[in-house]
Amino acid sequence: VPGQNYSMVTEFILVGFSNFPQHLLPAFFLLYLLMYLFTLLGNLLIMATVWSGRSLHTPMYLFLCALSTSEILFTVAITPRMLVDMLFTHRTITWAACASQMFFSFTFGFTHSFLLMIMGYDRYVAICHPLRYNVLMSNRSCARLVSWTWAGGSVMGMMVTLIVFHLTFCGSNVIHHFLCHVFSLLKLACGNENSSVTLAVILVCVSALMGCLFLIVLSYVFIVAAILRIPSAEGRHKTFSTCVSHLTVVIVHYSFASIIYLKPKGPHSMDSNTLMATTYTVFTPFLSPIIFSLRNKELKNAIKKSFQRKFTPLSS
Repeated sequence: VPGQNYSMVTEFILVGFSNFPQHLLPAFFLLYLLMYLFTLLGNLLIMATVWSGRSLHTPMYLFLCALSTSEILFTVAITPRMLVDMLFTHRTITWAACASQMFFSFTFGFTHSFLLMIMGYDRYVAICHPLRYNVLMSNRSCARLVSWTWAGGSVMGMMVTLIVFHLTFCGSNVIHHFLCHVFSLLKLACGNENSSVTLAVILVCVSALMGCLFLIVLSYVFIVAAILRIPSAEGRHKTFSTCVSHLTVVIVHYSFASIIYLKPKGPHSMDSNTLMATTYTVFTPFLSPIIFSLRNKELKNAIKKSFQRKFTPLSS
Protein backbone atom coordinates (compact mmCIF):
# COMPACT_ATOMS: atom_id res chain seq x y z
CA VAL A 1 0.00 0.00 0.00
CA PRO A 2 1.57 3.37 -0.97
CA GLY A 3 2.62 5.54 1.95
CA GLN A 4 3.18 2.62 4.37
CA ASN A 5 6.62 1.50 5.52
CA TYR A 6 7.36 -2.20 5.81
CA SER A 7 10.27 -4.00 7.40
CA MET A 8 11.26 -6.70 4.94
CA VAL A 9 11.50 -10.24 6.29
CA THR A 10 14.93 -11.86 5.97
CA GLU A 11 14.25 -14.90 8.14
CA PHE A 12 11.24 -16.88 9.34
CA ILE A 13 10.27 -18.58 12.59
CA LEU A 14 8.91 -22.13 12.28
CA VAL A 15 6.33 -22.73 15.01
CA GLY A 16 6.24 -26.49 14.37
CA PHE A 17 5.69 -28.47 17.56
CA SER A 18 6.49 -25.58 19.95
CA ASN A 19 2.83 -25.28 21.04
CA PHE A 20 2.64 -28.94 22.04
CA PRO A 21 3.05 -29.93 25.71
CA GLN A 22 6.78 -30.11 26.37
CA HIS A 23 6.58 -33.55 27.99
CA LEU A 24 5.26 -35.00 24.71
CA LEU A 25 8.09 -33.70 22.52
CA PRO A 26 10.62 -36.48 23.43
CA ALA A 27 8.04 -39.11 22.46
CA PHE A 28 7.28 -37.35 19.16
CA PHE A 29 10.99 -36.91 18.50
CA LEU A 30 11.75 -40.60 19.08
CA LEU A 31 8.77 -41.73 16.98
CA TYR A 32 9.60 -39.54 14.00
CA LEU A 33 13.33 -40.28 14.27
CA LEU A 34 12.67 -44.03 14.14
CA MET A 35 10.29 -43.61 11.20
CA TYR A 36 12.85 -41.42 9.42
CA LEU A 37 15.68 -43.92 9.94
CA PHE A 38 13.45 -46.81 8.86
CA THR A 39 12.49 -44.87 5.71
CA LEU A 40 16.15 -44.36 4.84
CA LEU A 41 17.20 -47.93 5.64
CA GLY A 42 14.15 -49.51 3.97
CA ASN A 43 14.66 -47.63 0.71
CA LEU A 44 18.43 -48.23 0.74
CA LEU A 45 17.74 -51.95 1.29
CA ILE A 46 15.40 -52.01 -1.71
CA MET A 47 17.97 -50.24 -3.89
CA ALA A 48 20.81 -52.54 -2.78
CA THR A 49 18.67 -55.65 -3.34
CA VAL A 50 17.65 -54.56 -6.84
CA TRP A 51 21.17 -53.66 -7.92
CA SER A 52 22.69 -56.87 -6.50
CA GLY A 53 20.06 -59.24 -7.94
CA ARG A 54 20.36 -59.94 -11.67
CA SER A 55 16.78 -61.19 -11.85
CA LEU A 56 15.57 -57.77 -10.70
CA HIS A 57 17.30 -55.82 -13.49
CA THR A 58 13.98 -55.06 -15.18
CA PRO A 59 12.19 -51.77 -15.93
CA MET A 60 9.76 -52.17 -13.01
CA TYR A 61 12.59 -52.41 -10.48
CA LEU A 62 14.60 -49.65 -12.15
CA PHE A 63 11.59 -47.39 -11.59
CA LEU A 64 11.33 -48.69 -8.02
CA CYS A 65 14.97 -47.68 -7.39
CA ALA A 66 14.25 -44.21 -8.76
CA LEU A 67 11.16 -44.02 -6.53
CA SER A 68 13.21 -45.03 -3.47
CA THR A 69 15.76 -42.34 -4.32
CA SER A 70 13.07 -39.66 -4.56
CA GLU A 71 11.58 -40.74 -1.21
CA ILE A 72 14.97 -40.61 0.51
CA LEU A 73 15.66 -37.12 -0.84
CA PHE A 74 12.13 -35.93 0.00
CA THR A 75 12.44 -37.00 3.63
CA VAL A 76 15.99 -35.60 3.89
CA ALA A 77 14.68 -32.22 2.70
CA ILE A 78 12.05 -32.05 5.45
CA THR A 79 12.44 -34.42 8.41
CA PRO A 80 15.94 -33.58 9.79
CA ARG A 81 14.99 -29.91 10.14
CA MET A 82 11.75 -30.88 11.89
CA LEU A 83 13.62 -33.16 14.32
CA VAL A 84 16.23 -30.52 15.15
CA ASP A 85 13.53 -27.91 15.84
CA MET A 86 11.92 -30.30 18.34
CA LEU A 87 15.11 -30.21 20.42
CA PHE A 88 15.93 -26.50 20.35
CA THR A 89 14.03 -23.30 21.06
CA HIS A 90 15.83 -21.39 18.28
CA ARG A 91 13.61 -22.23 15.30
CA THR A 92 14.52 -19.55 12.78
CA ILE A 93 15.21 -20.30 9.11
CA THR A 94 16.69 -17.83 6.63
CA TRP A 95 14.87 -16.64 3.52
CA ALA A 96 17.28 -18.55 1.27
CA ALA A 97 17.08 -21.76 3.33
CA CYS A 98 13.28 -21.55 3.32
CA ALA A 99 13.21 -21.14 -0.47
CA SER A 100 15.65 -24.06 -0.86
CA GLN A 101 13.55 -26.32 1.33
CA MET A 102 10.42 -25.48 -0.65
CA PHE A 103 12.20 -26.12 -3.96
CA PHE A 104 13.61 -29.49 -2.94
CA SER A 105 10.45 -30.72 -1.21
CA PHE A 106 8.31 -29.87 -4.24
CA THR A 107 10.89 -31.22 -6.69
CA PHE A 108 11.14 -34.62 -5.00
CA GLY A 109 7.41 -34.70 -4.23
CA PHE A 110 6.43 -34.13 -7.86
CA THR A 111 9.14 -36.53 -9.06
CA HIS A 112 7.58 -39.15 -6.79
CA SER A 113 4.17 -38.60 -8.39
CA PHE A 114 5.61 -38.71 -11.93
CA LEU A 115 7.44 -41.96 -11.12
CA LEU A 116 4.23 -43.54 -9.82
CA MET A 117 2.64 -42.54 -13.12
CA ILE A 118 5.29 -44.20 -15.31
CA MET A 119 5.23 -47.28 -13.06
CA GLY A 120 1.53 -47.51 -13.88
CA TYR A 121 2.41 -47.19 -17.57
CA ASP A 122 4.99 -49.97 -17.16
CA ARG A 123 2.33 -52.30 -15.72
CA TYR A 124 -0.05 -51.33 -18.54
CA VAL A 125 2.51 -52.23 -21.23
CA ALA A 126 3.52 -55.48 -19.46
CA ILE A 127 -0.08 -56.72 -19.17
CA CYS A 128 -1.82 -55.22 -22.20
CA HIS A 129 1.06 -55.37 -24.72
CA PRO A 130 3.38 -58.15 -23.48
CA LEU A 131 4.81 -58.92 -26.94
CA ARG A 132 5.94 -55.31 -27.39
CA TYR A 133 7.17 -54.87 -23.82
CA ASN A 134 10.89 -55.31 -24.58
CA VAL A 135 10.66 -52.78 -27.39
CA LEU A 136 8.56 -50.15 -25.59
CA MET A 137 10.40 -50.54 -22.28
CA SER A 138 13.97 -50.90 -23.50
CA ASN A 139 16.84 -49.72 -21.30
CA ARG A 140 17.11 -46.51 -23.30
CA SER A 141 13.36 -45.85 -23.05
CA CYS A 142 13.37 -46.47 -19.29
CA ALA A 143 16.37 -44.18 -18.75
CA ARG A 144 14.64 -41.50 -20.81
CA LEU A 145 11.40 -41.84 -18.80
CA VAL A 146 13.24 -41.60 -15.47
CA SER A 147 15.18 -38.57 -16.71
CA TRP A 148 11.95 -36.87 -17.75
CA THR A 149 10.39 -37.46 -14.33
CA TRP A 150 13.35 -35.84 -12.57
CA ALA A 151 13.41 -32.98 -15.05
CA GLY A 152 9.65 -32.51 -14.67
CA GLY A 153 9.89 -32.55 -10.88
CA SER A 154 12.67 -29.95 -10.97
CA VAL A 155 10.66 -27.69 -13.28
CA MET A 156 7.58 -27.95 -11.05
CA GLY A 157 9.63 -27.28 -7.91
CA MET A 158 11.31 -24.26 -9.50
CA MET A 159 8.00 -22.93 -10.82
CA VAL A 160 6.22 -23.07 -7.44
CA THR A 161 9.23 -21.63 -5.59
CA LEU A 162 9.59 -18.72 -8.01
CA ILE A 163 5.86 -17.98 -7.88
CA VAL A 164 5.92 -17.78 -4.08
CA PHE A 165 9.28 -16.12 -3.47
CA HIS A 166 8.89 -13.33 -5.99
CA LEU A 167 6.47 -11.88 -3.42
CA THR A 168 7.59 -9.49 -0.70
CA PHE A 169 7.27 -10.73 2.89
CA CYS A 170 6.75 -8.09 5.54
CA GLY A 171 5.33 -7.76 9.02
CA SER A 172 4.93 -11.13 10.71
CA ASN A 173 7.57 -13.77 9.98
CA VAL A 174 5.97 -16.61 11.95
CA ILE A 175 5.18 -19.73 9.90
CA HIS A 176 2.62 -21.92 11.64
CA HIS A 177 4.16 -25.12 10.35
CA PHE A 178 7.29 -27.27 10.83
CA LEU A 179 8.48 -26.56 7.27
CA CYS A 180 8.26 -23.76 4.74
CA HIS A 181 4.75 -24.71 3.74
CA VAL A 182 3.57 -22.86 0.66
CA PHE A 183 0.15 -21.75 1.94
CA SER A 184 1.50 -20.79 5.36
CA LEU A 185 4.07 -18.60 3.60
CA LEU A 186 1.51 -16.96 1.31
CA LYS A 187 -0.35 -15.71 4.39
CA LEU A 188 2.73 -13.68 5.33
CA ALA A 189 3.14 -11.94 1.97
CA CYS A 190 2.24 -8.28 1.68
CA GLY A 191 0.60 -6.64 -1.30
CA ASN A 192 -2.50 -7.34 -3.33
CA GLU A 193 -1.22 -10.35 -5.26
CA ASN A 194 -1.82 -12.98 -2.58
CA SER A 195 -5.11 -14.31 -3.89
CA SER A 196 -3.90 -14.56 -7.50
CA VAL A 197 -0.62 -16.21 -6.46
CA THR A 198 -2.47 -18.68 -4.23
CA LEU A 199 -4.76 -19.56 -7.14
CA ALA A 200 -1.75 -19.98 -9.46
CA VAL A 201 -0.01 -22.33 -7.00
CA ILE A 202 -3.19 -24.39 -6.56
CA LEU A 203 -3.70 -24.65 -10.32
CA VAL A 204 -0.09 -25.71 -10.94
CA CYS A 205 -0.07 -28.34 -8.18
CA VAL A 206 -3.56 -29.73 -8.73
CA SER A 207 -3.15 -29.89 -12.52
CA ALA A 208 0.09 -31.88 -12.23
CA LEU A 209 -1.09 -34.24 -9.49
CA MET A 210 -4.56 -34.83 -10.95
CA GLY A 211 -3.02 -35.33 -14.38
CA CYS A 212 -0.78 -38.07 -12.94
CA LEU A 213 -3.69 -39.65 -11.09
CA PHE A 214 -5.88 -39.59 -14.21
CA LEU A 215 -3.23 -41.40 -16.28
CA ILE A 216 -2.69 -43.96 -13.50
CA VAL A 217 -6.44 -44.64 -13.28
CA LEU A 218 -6.63 -44.87 -17.08
CA SER A 219 -3.78 -47.40 -17.09
CA TYR A 220 -5.58 -49.54 -14.53
CA VAL A 221 -8.85 -49.39 -16.45
CA PHE A 222 -7.08 -51.06 -19.40
CA ILE A 223 -5.20 -53.41 -17.03
CA VAL A 224 -8.39 -54.61 -15.35
CA ALA A 225 -10.07 -55.07 -18.73
CA ALA A 226 -7.12 -57.19 -19.89
CA ILE A 227 -7.06 -59.24 -16.68
CA LEU A 228 -10.79 -60.01 -16.94
CA ARG A 229 -10.16 -61.57 -20.36
CA ILE A 230 -7.75 -64.13 -18.83
CA PRO A 231 -9.71 -67.42 -18.68
CA SER A 232 -8.23 -68.97 -15.51
CA ALA A 233 -8.66 -67.56 -12.00
CA GLU A 234 -5.06 -68.46 -11.21
CA GLY A 235 -3.85 -66.50 -14.23
CA ARG A 236 -5.91 -63.48 -13.25
CA HIS A 237 -4.60 -63.59 -9.69
CA LYS A 238 -0.98 -63.99 -10.79
CA THR A 239 -1.22 -61.10 -13.24
CA PHE A 240 -2.94 -58.75 -10.82
CA SER A 241 -0.44 -59.58 -8.06
CA THR A 242 2.26 -57.78 -10.07
CA CYS A 243 0.27 -54.55 -9.65
CA VAL A 244 -0.78 -54.79 -6.00
CA SER A 245 2.24 -53.08 -4.41
CA HIS A 246 2.19 -50.18 -6.89
CA LEU A 247 -1.58 -49.72 -6.60
CA THR A 248 -1.38 -49.75 -2.79
CA VAL A 249 1.34 -47.07 -2.75
CA VAL A 250 -0.70 -44.93 -5.17
CA ILE A 251 -3.77 -45.16 -2.91
CA VAL A 252 -1.74 -44.31 0.20
CA HIS A 253 0.09 -41.45 -1.55
CA TYR A 254 -3.02 -39.74 -2.90
CA SER A 255 -5.18 -40.46 0.16
CA PHE A 256 -2.82 -38.72 2.57
CA ALA A 257 -2.18 -35.90 0.08
CA SER A 258 -5.95 -35.35 -0.13
CA ILE A 259 -6.24 -35.26 3.65
CA ILE A 260 -3.63 -32.49 3.79
CA TYR A 261 -4.48 -30.33 0.80
CA LEU A 262 -8.19 -30.97 0.17
CA LYS A 263 -9.50 -31.04 3.73
CA PRO A 264 -12.45 -28.66 4.23
CA LYS A 265 -11.79 -25.44 6.06
CA GLY A 266 -13.05 -25.55 9.60
CA PRO A 267 -12.10 -25.00 13.23
CA HIS A 268 -8.89 -27.07 13.00
CA SER A 269 -6.28 -26.19 15.61
CA MET A 270 -2.70 -25.51 14.61
CA ASP A 271 -1.65 -28.62 16.54
CA SER A 272 -4.03 -30.89 14.63
CA ASN A 273 -2.87 -29.40 11.32
CA THR A 274 0.75 -30.08 12.30
CA LEU A 275 0.03 -33.71 13.12
CA MET A 276 -1.98 -34.16 9.93
CA ALA A 277 0.90 -32.78 7.87
CA THR A 278 3.27 -35.44 9.25
CA THR A 279 1.06 -38.16 7.75
CA TYR A 280 2.20 -37.06 4.29
CA THR A 281 5.75 -35.90 5.01
CA VAL A 282 6.80 -38.69 7.42
CA PHE A 283 4.25 -41.51 7.53
CA THR A 284 3.72 -41.99 3.77
CA PRO A 285 7.46 -42.36 2.96
CA PHE A 286 7.70 -44.71 5.96
CA LEU A 287 4.96 -46.98 4.57
CA SER A 288 6.21 -47.16 1.00
CA PRO A 289 9.23 -49.50 1.48
CA ILE A 290 7.12 -51.69 3.78
CA ILE A 291 4.43 -52.06 1.11
CA PHE A 292 6.88 -52.85 -1.69
CA SER A 293 8.84 -55.28 0.48
CA LEU A 294 5.81 -57.20 1.75
CA ARG A 295 3.42 -57.04 -1.22
CA ASN A 296 5.95 -57.71 -3.99
CA LYS A 297 6.73 -61.42 -3.84
CA GLU A 298 9.77 -61.30 -6.11
CA LEU A 299 11.39 -58.46 -4.16
CA LYS A 300 10.53 -60.08 -0.82
CA ASN A 301 12.19 -63.34 -1.88
CA ALA A 302 15.26 -61.45 -3.13
CA ILE A 303 15.60 -59.65 0.22
CA LYS A 304 15.28 -62.99 2.07
CA LYS A 305 17.98 -64.58 -0.10
CA SER A 306 20.23 -61.56 0.43
CA PHE A 307 19.95 -61.88 4.21
CA GLN A 308 20.44 -65.65 4.07
CA ARG A 309 23.66 -65.24 2.08
CA LYS A 310 25.00 -62.75 4.61
CA PHE A 311 23.92 -64.34 7.89
CA THR A 312 23.55 -68.04 7.19
CA PRO A 313 26.69 -70.18 6.78
CA LEU A 314 26.99 -71.72 3.32
CA SER A 315 26.21 -75.42 3.30
CA SER A 316 28.92 -77.65 1.96
